Amino acid sequence: MQENNSYRENLHQGAPFQIYQNARVLRRSATEAEKKLWQLLRNRQLKGRKFRRQHAIDKYVLDFYCHECSLAIELDGGIHDDKMNRLYDQARTDSLEDLGITVIRFRNDEVIEEIESVMTMIAKHL
Repeated sequence: MQENNSYRENLHQGAPFQIYQNARVLRRSATEAEKKLWQLLRNRQLKGRKFRRQHAIDKYVLDFYCHECSLAIELDGGIHDDKMNRLYDQARTDSLEDLGITVIRFRNDEVIEEIESVMTMIAKHL
C-alpha cells in the first residue's frame, strides 16, 4: 500500500481534492479539439504511451498528460490570446517545468485542421 501512495503522490504531485473535482467536470465538457485528440491518444495508440485526459497535478488540471514521459499537452482556444491569460499560461508552464514536466501547446484550430502535424510533434516528445 505504501508503494501505491508514493506512486499516486508522484502522479498527481499533491493535487488537492478540489482540483480532482475540477478535472472530473472538465472531462464531461470536452471541446471538439480535445475529443479529436483524445481519440488518437487513448489506449496507448501513440508509441505505446499511456495518456490521461484532464489530469489533476499539483494545483492544475492538464488537458493531456503522459506520466511515463512527464509530458503535458495543453490545447488553447481564443481566450488564451488575452495578455493576462498568456501571462498566466507562462507562469503555469514555468511551474510545471519546475516539477520536471515538459509542456507543449497547440491551438484548438491546429488540432482540428492539422491533426497529422500535431501528432508528429507530440510523437517527437515521447
